[in-house]
Amino acid sequence: MQPYSLDLRQKIVDAYNKGDISQRKLAKNFGVALSFVSKLLVQHRRTGTLGPKIRTEQTPIKLSPEQLEVLRQLVEEQPDATLAELQERLRQKTDMSLGTSTIDRMLRLHLNLTFKKKSPSDIEGNRSSSTGPI
Repeated sequence: MQPYSLDLRQKIVDAYNKGDISQRKLAKNFGVALSFVSKLLVQHRRTGTLGPKIRTEQTPIKLSPEQLEVLRQLVEEQPDATLAELQERLRQKTDMSLGTSTIDRMLRLHLNLTFKKKSPSDIEGNRSSSTGPI
């Protein structure tokens, strides 16, 4: 989800500063959550800025290098395994219980592996072309 634009944020703060309107009404008028309006006004009071907060820390990786290697081996053993199958096998081998989305992220971002399927023509190495009328 994209952060709200600076223009919208400025309009909300300006409307609030004009006075005579509650945060709840502002949220309804601008089609945003009340919690967003509250946090935006607090941020503006404390820092004087309206921009979205910048994330400074990334979420730490869920698997150790050894566990990532186990995952890589599982994929090598059965390249057509589903995420659910990899999830179960990883749990059996490492005693780690992860969601399929986390396993997908580990494969894509840390092992540079994807689950893109190959079409039969890609596997055979040739593509048939139609010479008939369209």
